[in-house]
Amino acid sequence: DSASIYDAMFDKPSSGRGRWSNWTESLKAIAFEKDAKLSEIIVPTLDTVRYTYLMDLYVNSGTPCLFVGPTGTGKSVYIKDKLMNNLDENYVPFFINFSAQTTANQLQSMIMGKLDKRRKGVFGPPMGKKSVIFVDDVNMPALEQYGAQPP
Repeated sequence: DSASIYDAMFDKPSSGRGRWSNWTESLKAIAFEKDAKLSEIIVPTLDTVRYTYLMDLYVNSGTPCLFVGPTGTGKSVYIKDKLMNNLDENYVPFFINFSAQTTANQLQSMIMGKLDKRRKGVFGPPMGKKSVIFVDDVNMPALEQYGAQPP
């Protein structure tokens, strides 16, 4: 068998003993409406199961995380779907898109503009809530000297 550690997850129920299980055991069949738009359908794959599982762990533990991978593999789609449709009501999602012109001051303004001011210099999500901030395209390259943006 050519399985690696990346092919399995440790499944620990709230009570009892945990066990190692293959990611494929977490795949579920999807049911969608006949008139659903193709752009709104997310087909569960090993990657979607892995990303959403890890995202659940990190969000629920309050741990910052960074998802990386090749362009066009759907990371942003998985994360936005999780934050918009499958997030506990105790969380408030914020979405920020970087561009080559995004500065640190602009980022700070974007984040502080979405938070409530508690007192001088102290900001936070609405009382009783936690915020999850999704920053997309962190790796956007800066403009080169002639104003063109590298791929």
